[in-house]
Amino acid sequence: MSLLEELKSLLQQDERLVSDVELLKNRIVELGLKHDKDLIKLLLSNTKIREHFFEEVEQSLIFNKEKFMKFVDNKEFLPDSYTAFKNKIGLTVDKKYLTKSREVVLSWPYKDCVLEGGQVKEEEKRREIFHNEVLAPDEIDRLLDPKVFTNFKRIDAKGEHRISEIKSTDNLIVKGNNLLVLHSLKEKYIEKIKLIYIDPPFNTGNDSFNYNDYYNHSTWLTFMKNRLEIAKELLSEDGAIFVHIDDSEQAYLKTLMDEIFERENFLNLITITSRSPSGFKTVNPGVYNSAEYLLIYAKNKKHLQFNDDWVECPPDRNYNSIIINIEDQPTNWKVRKIRDIIPLELGFKNAKEAKEKLGNDIFQNKIDKFAIENSERVFRLTEISDKGAGKETVEIKKISKTSPDKVFVVKREEYDDRYILDGREITFYSKKVREIHGEKVPTLMLSNVWTDISWEGIANEGDVKLKKGKKPERLLKRIIKIGSDENDLIMDFFLGSGTTAAVAHKMGRRYIGIEQLDYGKNSAIERLKNVIGKANSKGKLVELIEDYDTTGISKEVDWEGGGDFVYCELKEFNEQFIKQIKKAKNSTQLLEIWEEMKNHAFLSYKVDPKFFDDNIEGFQKLSLKEQKKLLIECLDHNNLYLNYSEIEDDQYKVSEDEIELNRKFYGGL
Repeated sequence: MSLLEELKSLLQQDERLVSDVELLKNRIVELGLKHDKDLIKLLLSNTKIREHFFEEVEQSLIFNKEKFMKFVDNKEFLPDSYTAFKNKIGLTVDKKYLTKSREVVLSWPYKDCVLEGGQVKEEEKRREIFHNEVLAPDEIDRLLDPKVFTNFKRIDAKGEHRISEIKSTDNLIVKGNNLLVLHSLKEKYIEKIKLIYIDPPFNTGNDSFNYNDYYNHSTWLTFMKNRLEIAKELLSEDGAIFVHIDDSEQAYLKTLMDEIFERENFLNLITITSRSPSGFKTVNPGVYNSAEYLLIYAKNKKHLQFNDDWVECPPDRNYNSIIINIEDQPTNWKVRKIRDIIPLELGFKNAKEAKEKLGNDIFQNKIDKFAIENSERVFRLTEISDKGAGKETVEIKKISKTSPDKVFVVKREEYDDRYILDGREITFYSKKVREIHGEKVPTLMLSNVWTDISWEGIANEGDVKLKKGKKPERLLKRIIKIGSDENDLIMDFFLGSGTTAAVAHKMGRRYIGIEQLDYGKNSAIERLKNVIGKANSKGKLVELIEDYDTTGISKEVDWEGGGDFVYCELKEFNEQFIKQIKKAKNSTQLLEIWEEMKNHAFLSYKVDPKFFDDNIEGFQKLSLKEQKKLLIECLDHNNLYLNYSEIEDDQYKVSEDEIELNRKFYGGL
């Protein structure tokens, strides 16, 4: 007898736990939480139960209440009507520890999604139901095989075009389940992706993973595990992955990524300020949550080389001196204080008069502006350590103190020459001043805390609207800048509104984007069309590109439109039935779909259609949501999309053009 049956049989002996021959789940839980003496005594009376739910500590038995509650709470122990019907027709539920799991999570209820992934006003309250499906190892025999692609088209400034070839340098946007697309891309793009950025759905509990805390958490981690494993294979040896996450799963995700990418390849945890504690959002007591995070891992840290980046900082007023004759030989340089020069240029006698007339703030702002504009001449003096400096530098340092108004030069072959004044080194402001967003500003080297990127006003970036989940183009610009070079290949397999692809396009990178939802006029496709713009040759000798995207980082990178990308989709099979099920309004429509499924769909090998039809009354007693979920689980999820190996099978009616393009894409695979 199994442990499950053993426990049921044992609990039947306690009259308090039984009503009409059925065990009372709530009563069992209640007494278990109270450590009811009679219940504990009953559990101890059975050797098998005792060994499973009690632990021996110094010759005493301790009741493992948490383990008992999880077991009792499992739907296999006392199934609800939904689970009971699933069991009747052959479908079952199972759970295993994540580290030992070979399960694959297919369908994901994307965060903040509504009907068709849209976010327009009238759809805000209409949640589309996305069902989560965990496929056990015996069901994934063909699941991850390469799939057939369809609806190929090239999109550029002249519009959409049929294509006859696919180049390895093409930008690519694919619609379909991202796990299956990733595996379909494996042979063509293995170890070719330089940078992956993803913003996966946060496990906030506001989606259909939220069956209970245990299932919610483990399923989300399984979902991420499947995709991160194949993502690692696609990364080049010198590549890196950036995962955008909030604090609800950050710690758990890092542990998972440590295992997949190995701890020694962990690069950084970036804290990003994404909102400010102001307004109605802060009325609740406690610490306001204003941060999101980036987990960064290298494929192989030994081969990785990031580019430097800088962030704006407040003016550094230690840079307060200026060389007024920088063109002369350094030994003839003359030095003045900036605050002594500015008043004269403004028509005042001295700094005191300037501050009295202008006010201290305005006067200081003029000094700050002057220092930035003349950063090649403005400097500060920094101490020279005798230990770290070379022998020649130390000697000249001593000599310079005897002539405190004269500049001495230390010539160096591999580095910039060193200028020494009164025993200290001249450090020019120009080393700290850089151009950011088209303006010269004082800067600091990028750290692991990013507070300088504004999230205000990003709703309309790219001329597409996405109320929640959209990321600033400047954030992606920074990530792409530090993690890649021009013409490198970037990937985002949670593409959403297309920020990653749009920024990569503007920055001269190649890209692959994958998305399953249809965002309509706010999709990544429409955004990229906006980025590219429209060709206009009417009445002109030279064709011009007009109406290209001018939002986001466009001005910073001098974007003027152009370029193209290839779009395609996974060819659906069982997926078409899932779409019908989701759109169904009532049980009658679902039963009509069931009849269609029996005749034309690939059903799960677990499902016995006769048992289903014989128990149709049980099906009709379920809620509409449960009926939809059940029908989706009846489908064989190996056959959501058509496998490439079956592309020439007549029953699937794949056109000759599709066959030819798929052959070219897979390169004879």
